Amino acid sequence: MAYLPGFFGENLLDDFMDSVDQFWNGPSVRSASNAAYGLMRTDIKENGNNYELSVELPGFDKSDISVELKDGYLNLSAKHSENKEDKDNEGKVLRQERYSGSVARSFYVGEDLKQEDVHAKYDNGILELTFPKQEAREKLPESHIIEIQ
Repeated sequence: MAYLPGFFGENLLDDFMDSVDQFWNGPSVRSASNAAYGLMRTDIKENGNNYELSVELPGFDKSDISVELKDGYLNLSAKHSENKEDKDNEGKVLRQERYSGSVARSFYVGEDLKQEDVHAKYDNGILELTFPKQEAREKLPESHIIEIQ
């Protein structure tokens, strides 16, 4: 459910409404589909003429992460597979909390941003992206009335 539009396409009240839902529906055990909920938490800063994104990706290797610029969107994805070789054949797994799967997020950054403008660095579970602000384009009116002759 969308409540308020926010910066970079996020809804500002989502976290609050999730808490309200949890209050009314009671505590629940997170399912595998919700396991990625806490992943890819992102901080967005404006620094001079640049935007800086810091994205949490704990447990991922640099080779697991993909950053793609396409059609004005910065698409981030990461895939993490469970390592079957680490399993203990003599024990029974009672609870598994380590995430295995993929996560993705997209941010609209503007049609004029080029690949060479985006700088990415991954260190200690944090993906840092820096790119320049784009010039604001003049918005056209959303509708035009055409005179009929």
